[in-house]
Amino acid sequence: MVRFEKMSEEDFQEFLQPAIAEYAEEKVKAGTWAESEALQKSRDSFDGLLPSGMETQNQYLFVIIDSGSGNKVGYFWFQLIERLFGREAFIYDFKILEEFRGRSYGHQTMTAMDEMAKSMSIAKISLHVFAHNQIARKLYEKSGYHETDINMSKWIEFNQIDC
Repeated sequence: MVRFEKMSEEDFQEFLQPAIAEYAEEKVKAGTWAESEALQKSRDSFDGLLPSGMETQNQYLFVIIDSGSGNKVGYFWFQLIERLFGREAFIYDFKILEEFRGRSYGHQTMTAMDEMAKSMSIAKISLHVFAHNQIARKLYEKSGYHETDINMSKWIEFNQIDC
């Protein structure tokens, strides 16, 4: 099984820059941002969500630890939000380090999040997943998550005429 440990400053720095770059890449791959603007937009997004870094109120940043070996196997970040119906968690980032993928750490992490949610009286957990990330989508579906909103796009090919 896995457990969550609060990120240290060193963990946060190891997590942050790759997370910013990966988010930018995913937004480009999804067709949401142009490559030329993606990295700056990603930095701006992270700065807006984490204005005080890992000490930002209602943001929970963890390393995922294999309970048996003590190895750091990934990172997990969610925000706690107070809603009219109760508390909600929104998962912003969840990453199993590449060398530990395919060993059920993803499923174990989602189970650990469920347990944490219960202990924090969180009524609902939400997240965003890029449509092209089929591995993550399958994990979330297997963990009981359901689609709530779906955005769809279609690219139109045309001959551009200079005006």
